[in-house]
Amino acid sequence: LAETAQRLRADDGSAPLTITVLHSFAATWLVPRLRRFHDRHPDIDVRITTSETLVDLVRSDIDVAIRYGLGDWPGLHIERMMAEDRFPVCSPELADGPPPLERLEDLRRQTLIHDDDFFGWPEWLAAAGVEGVDVSRGPLYSNSNLAVDAAINGDGILLARSVLVEDALASGRLVKPFDVSQPARMAYYFACAEPALSRPRVTAFRDWLFEEIGRGADGAVAAGR
Repeated sequence: LAETAQRLRADDGSAPLTITVLHSFAATWLVPRLRRFHDRHPDIDVRITTSETLVDLVRSDIDVAIRYGLGDWPGLHIERMMAEDRFPVCSPELADGPPPLERLEDLRRQTLIHDDDFFGWPEWLAAAGVEGVDVSRGPLYSNSNLAVDAAINGDGILLARSVLVEDALASGRLVKPFDVSQPARMAYYFACAEPALSRPRVTAFRDWLFEEIGRGADGAVAAGR
């Protein structure tokens, strides 16, 4: 009875929009932009829950998930949101030196920052053809946005995912010392149970989200989008 009552409330338009998302994406991308959603839809209250584990969107009261992966979640409505690249980033002061960062080989004398993808640096360096970099050392953060904060603080060089550092690069808090990028294997996806698409709050968020993806980091709508 409680579950039925909860589902009825979820469908009558009075419930808040509930989103599950990775903490790193919420902190660095979604939350800084969410004010624009509120300005457009002041009648929709938003509830964000961060989780590193997958939530059952069919049986739970969660409306929407923003997931990072390969898009292979059967039984759900899935739309690819954003692909991303991986590249080294650091604070402007660290890039300028002394000594300045000029070549990829300069990574051999720098502290590498690691996030939850501990195999990221070895894979990236191998693909870039850089040898002699000790990837066994350097601080490790289980949360990606903590690793971004460490890079902004000048603690070392981070192998960043482009989506998570978009705003920090635009504001100048981080820089790309090398013009070398590699595509990431995974991407961000919009996911929900099929019945959720009939809820106005879900379609409103979905439409706003994909419009926001077409904006630059400064909030301006990209040309042609």
